[in-house]
Amino acid sequence: MENLTDIRTIKAVIARHGFTFSKGLGQNFLTDESVPEQIAEESLVDENTGAVEIGPGIGTLTASLCKRAKKVVAVELDKRLLPVLADTMADYDNFKVINADALKTDFAKLIEEEMTGLRPVLCANLPYYITTPIITSLLESKAPFETMTFMVQKEVAQRLCASPASKAYGAITAMVQYYSRAEMLFDVPASSFIPAPKVDSAVVKLTVYKQPPFQVRSAENMFRLVKASFAQRRKTLVNALLGGLGGSFSKQQIEQAITAIGFDTNIRGECLSIEDFGRLSDVLYENK
Repeated sequence: MENLTDIRTIKAVIARHGFTFSKGLGQNFLTDESVPEQIAEESLVDENTGAVEIGPGIGTLTASLCKRAKKVVAVELDKRLLPVLADTMADYDNFKVINADALKTDFAKLIEEEMTGLRPVLCANLPYYITTPIITSLLESKAPFETMTFMVQKEVAQRLCASPASKAYGAITAMVQYYSRAEMLFDVPASSFIPAPKVDSAVVKLTVYKQPPFQVRSAENMFRLVKASFAQRRKTLVNALLGGLGGSFSKQQIEQAITAIGFDTNIRGECLSIEDFGRLSDVLYENK
């Protein structure tokens, strides 16, 4: 069995298939053997698990998942990696690769078709440019993953796990915390990749709630408030909502709603938790 984190092995594999790294796709392959093992372990992958992987690359994490899971299905956009994976994953009969764009993939349908009777989890090593769209899409799709474990840029990981009123807290934080419990697992230095990226990475696990932690009359309206609040985060919440909601509410209506949930009208959106946004949404849209 080839060690797919060994630099010499990586170079031999890609040379064998004439593969070259795509900067546009954010391709960086792991060279630290402990990282994929840790991700698979932290994801609680076992013989009852169906693991979905986004962006398998040459199969470094894939191999660790295949050793533990009943079945592994990888979604890979780059067609050039299909023969590479056929080569590196040849010893695993519980592996399948789908050539598709993860942003256009129906993961609920994939789980239904490929993971019947298994506990579905997701793992992904995401390039920066696609991190927020992918995570947003996965959460909104309500695909029944128990956990979703991502390796992302460290700055993004901090944002996903941030607390209200912190510099890293933003719209994606609020969304993540409505649908899941986010925890930072461990850092992965830039030196753990080939080619080495310019920044460090970190691994984050989202444990997806079966039901959101609180009830809100309209999640759509709540997230409309969240996006408007952070679109101009230097402004007060009143002014951010006044401009960001397209004139749907008067200044007086917004101020009265903010006061009704116990905040001063000079507060900024970054100080509200996702529960606060839910209460604000209920009050604001109920009185419309």
